[in-house]
Amino acid sequence: MKPGEVSLAHRGVLFLDELPEFQRPVLEALRQPMESGRVVVARANQHVAYPARFQLIAAMNPCRCGGGDMGLANAQSCTRAPRCASEYQARISGPIYDRIDLHVAVPAVRPRDLAIEKPGETSAVVAARVLAARLFQHQRMQNLGLGAIRSNVELQGEALDQAIAMTDPAQQMLYDATDRMGLSARGYHRVLRVARTIADMAQEDKVDRQAVAEALSYRRLSVAAAAA
Repeated sequence: MKPGEVSLAHRGVLFLDELPEFQRPVLEALRQPMESGRVVVARANQHVAYPARFQLIAAMNPCRCGGGDMGLANAQSCTRAPRCASEYQARISGPIYDRIDLHVAVPAVRPRDLAIEKPGETSAVVAARVLAARLFQHQRMQNLGLGAIRSNVELQGEALDQAIAMTDPAQQMLYDATDRMGLSARGYHRVLRVARTIADMAQEDKVDRQAVAEALSYRRLSVAAAAA
């Protein structure tokens, strides 16, 4: 038995383009690796576990038509919106959505905008900021005696409680949002980790309301609603 794509992406990136076009069993097979960081292959006479601690990045169109109702007055506009979008997005199960930390709706880019050079940060600037956040995380893990943990995504149970360090207003906001948004236990913990990372990017020892609000904004967003 040979390692597959999720193991080949260990400590790297697994990019799935056109996510709903993958067969359902293939997507559902990602559940265990996304949670545990390893994949178990079972056969009649053999069980093998491979490492699979990857960063999943997935992309999809709002609907099968490719454009969706994104305010485009051209042939790309979907004539079956919003039903087309809801049916297309439903090809991905709730548990898979729940395991993806950041859901970002990207608006369509008009061809004429491609020729306009817009200012932005270079990859080197972004990389330096990410490295600073990782070093900030590492120092906190060392101070808490959690040196074996490499990043916030690996925080579980008591270690997660130790590392979060939320302010009281931030905790109350998360409690309220959990009820209002109907977050699952998995979704709740993923919001905690994302909020902790946002605070790390700002070099903040405590997770405040602003970090929690931003983390909540990344939970599952209906692409059809965002495009309307």
